[in-house]
Amino acid sequence: MLLALFSDIHANRQAFSACLDFAKAHGADRIICVGDYVGYGGDPEWAVETVMELVGKGALAVRGNHDHAVAVFSETMNAEAQAAIEWTRGQLSAAQRRFLAELPLVLEEDDRLYVHSEASSPAKWRYVLSTADAGRSLLATDAHITFAGHVHKPALYSISATGKMTSFVPISGVTVQLLSGRRWLTILGSVGQPRDGDPAASFAIYDTDSREITWCRVPYDVETAARRIRDNGLPTWLADRLLVGR
Repeated sequence: MLLALFSDIHANRQAFSACLDFAKAHGADRIICVGDYVGYGGDPEWAVETVMELVGKGALAVRGNHDHAVAVFSETMNAEAQAAIEWTRGQLSAAQRRFLAELPLVLEEDDRLYVHSEASSPAKWRYVLSTADAGRSLLATDAHITFAGHVHKPALYSISATGKMTSFVPISGVTVQLLSGRRWLTILGSVGQPRDGDPAASFAIYDTDSREITWCRVPYDVETAARRIRDNGLPTWLADRLLVGR
């Protein structure tokens, strides 16, 4: 089975649409979404409705910190992110807000775990930025593979039976086999707001039979996505950064 795995969509309709089309064209059998469907971008209602429809068709979805912040007013972020969340609350319907609030923080399926941030304490929204961070997450679960987002930059970590850690920055289009002798933490990058210097949307396709994962970068209409942010009166930096992938 081919899984298409998406994270950090951030209300970017143009990016998510392009990624969904790419995944379908490449034979994806199932959709997995690991959080942050809203925040930053200009089309939150469309993004949430799309994820709701996908879940209705069998997709899996977990909650991200921006999704959480829609319902939990005590959740604080930097000024620009906070402005986007406050605007987003007013755009979503009651059913859409309830959908986000009721999403689980973690889901497990077969030998895989899905979480937005990391597995050791999902509700603390910690970032995995080092092998030490990755090790803490990997030691908190027995899953062979943990799929996560939150960092907005693709990355791959593993731990051996003796506790030896490795880290790797994946190359788009290059397949990596996740060997059974190690356990793995994959950071998917961001669909809607990449921060690794590449404006193209990032997601991954995983083959459950061969245990091979491929990160995909999909160009999309960045100018329109940026214009949607500006036209809705959101902070202009949220639009500008899309153009440079930062």
